[in-house]
Amino acid sequence: MNMPKSSELLSSIPFFKGLSTNELNEVGRVAFEKYFNKDEIIFSDGQRGDGSYLIIEGTVKVYKLSLHGKEHIFHFFSSGWIFGEEAVFTGDHFPLNAEAITETRALYFPVSAFLSIIKKSQILALKMLADLSHKYLILSAKIENLSSKEISARLSEYLLSESQEQCLNTHIDLKISKSQLACMLGTVPETLSRTFTKLSKYNLIRVEGRKIVLLNKVRLAELAETGRFLS
Repeated sequence: MNMPKSSELLSSIPFFKGLSTNELNEVGRVAFEKYFNKDEIIFSDGQRGDGSYLIIEGTVKVYKLSLHGKEHIFHFFSSGWIFGEEAVFTGDHFPLNAEAITETRALYFPVSAFLSIIKKSQILALKMLADLSHKYLILSAKIENLSSKEISARLSEYLLSESQEQCLNTHIDLKISKSQLACMLGTVPETLSRTFTKLSKYNLIRVEGRKIVLLNKVRLAELAETGRFLS
């Protein structure tokens, strides 16, 4: 059974940092904790948007399917990310699919109740605006990368971005499968595998299973910026 969340739990989540006790109590009265199994669909493209979600634990894939069934991945969201907020602001249908790729624990916010709180809380409204702005930057970078950069540059940028997001300086932990990563980077697994081999050959990275050691972040940054593989 889903139970409303207490202000104590909400105050420990970075997204709600800065909210007053009264605001946290209001959010706590409308927020429900939900659990999703690995590979469980959270919502589908075209489904009526009834609320948004904030991930406490786990990873969620947000993607679009082409008319021919090809998957186009927008992003993988993990702990601390909110998704599905389009429903809050537009009152419309979800424009994408969301699927839990690991066991996932999330907070669910029904549209009308959460929107009424946002209207009264300047801090929460600014946090939602910042979240949407961040997603816009992700989408803009993805479009630029797919249109103008080779796969080696796209992979380099992904590795550096993940290093920053995971707060790890010397390596990243690959939280998604390489086939999922290939799809997100707009390529196929075979090409991605060859690119990992190339970056390893140039001593930019070392692959240790799901751990990717970043041997030369300066050269990776140069490669990500130029959009060409080093000759």
